[in-house]
Amino acid sequence: MPVSKGNKDHILPEILDLPCKPHIRSMDINFFTDPKLLEEIKKFTRTKKIKAGDAFISPGDKIVFVPIVLNGVLRIIRQGADDKEIFLYHLYPGQTCAMAINCCQSATLSPIKAIAEEDTEVLLIPANLMDDWSKFPEWRAFINNTYGSRFAELIDVVDLIAFSNMDKQVLHYLQERGKAGKTKTISITHQEIADELHTHREAISRLLRNMEQKNIVRLGRNTIELL
Repeated sequence: MPVSKGNKDHILPEILDLPCKPHIRSMDINFFTDPKLLEEIKKFTRTKKIKAGDAFISPGDKIVFVPIVLNGVLRIIRQGADDKEIFLYHLYPGQTCAMAINCCQSATLSPIKAIAEEDTEVLLIPANLMDDWSKFPEWRAFINNTYGSRFAELIDVVDLIAFSNMDKQVLHYLQERGKAGKTKTISITHQEIADELHTHREAISRLLRNMEQKNIVRLGRNTIELL
């Protein structure tokens, strides 16, 4: 069924220009139950598929939508002005990014990068509907819970950086990547880890060899197995 002209008036042109699926079925959404909210979602949203390894949002992008993961996993990374990166958290089905919400509400550019860990599909909520949907208690609760959950994860990241040794940061990072990929064997280079933990490759290689000696990991060619 084509989208009516009335529906398009509520969808930002930037979203209409994206290579997205124009329809969403209620059965695809299992994290909202309010029938009126679901009807709005069916009318005014789009879905987009992202291939594993592709960047979905990049630093400096204008955020015109709030992405909610339908299936798959997104990795969220903070990238500084010097292009150095630090891993923040993952987004799983039914979750969204608090920073994307903040960018939509404050009309600021993206400070983060979102990368698909595996083939991923997201629901795109137009930014201009954010305030209007606050009339739905379930939507307000979803936004509040998102801020709470992501804030707690960011506190964990700060704690790891400020109060933990680098080996604990590396292990936490590998455990999170393994959890996101549903595997104990992670395909990754030492340089990639160094980039996302804002350190040097030599330091990561040295730590991983030490972790292997302690039977925490097993190192392979561009792979790391958690034991």
